Amino acid sequence: MKLQKVTTKPSPSRRRYDDACGTAHALDLVGERWALLVMRELMLGSKRFSTLRADLPGISANVLTQRLEGLEAAGLVVRRKLPPPSGAQVYELTEWGYEAEPIIQALGRWATRSPDHDPSLPLSATSIILSFRTMIDAERAQGIEARIGFRIGAESFLGIFSGGAFTIGRGSVEGADLVFTGSAVALAAAVYGGQDLDALAKAGALAIEGDRALAERFTTLFPLPAKAPRPGDEEQCEAPSKVDEIPAQRPL
Repeated sequence: MKLQKVTTKPSPSRRRYDDACGTAHALDLVGERWALLVMRELMLGSKRFSTLRADLPGISANVLTQRLEGLEAAGLVVRRKLPPPSGAQVYELTEWGYEAEPIIQALGRWATRSPDHDPSLPLSATSIILSFRTMIDAERAQGIEARIGFRIGAESFLGIFSGGAFTIGRGSVEGADLVFTGSAVALAAAVYGGQDLDALAKAGALAIEGDRALAERFTTLFPLPAKAPRPGDEEQCEAPSKVDEIPAQRPL
């Protein structure tokens, strides 16, 4: 049976691979520079254009406009107006767009094994909160029953440990057992960089309100995976090469 060619409306500035593989089409959809990061910034809810640009400081207004247009054309992002009195225009992911979160999580977890990954580089509030969703170690979190708030810039987030589960997203910090206030970089320094909470507090980078023991424990719940060895590293040389075990094959 001959497959019928399906044509779709091309999105602005999109380069296509013309390859039937699903992975190739995924890159057709989100492979342009900044596209996947724009989606990441919308994973916790809608944002205005100005907020998106502020959270992605390396992107120009023109490129952000192009990426949003491309993601809209692909069916991953929609625009809508907030109800009065605001009336502002915001961008948000479609239901299908939100389905990309496990992909972004898997890609992020995989990339942290890179010897070149630097967790001290700048990151957005959404990025650090999504990293907590991604890197949480369920075994280490066993037995915690608590509400932990985060004030990062003008945004507030709430993490809830309950019944062995951990959820985190936008929300009020009122009534939380513990509240961190500071930048995403300071939080990353405490959680992923192993920096002392007292030192960060003394420097004015991170304020802690509430259960101090819980704060200390929280910073241990998100271990980074071991770095992948570079080709030629001593560990790589000592291990038998699986490639060498496969007989060479002649080209067809």
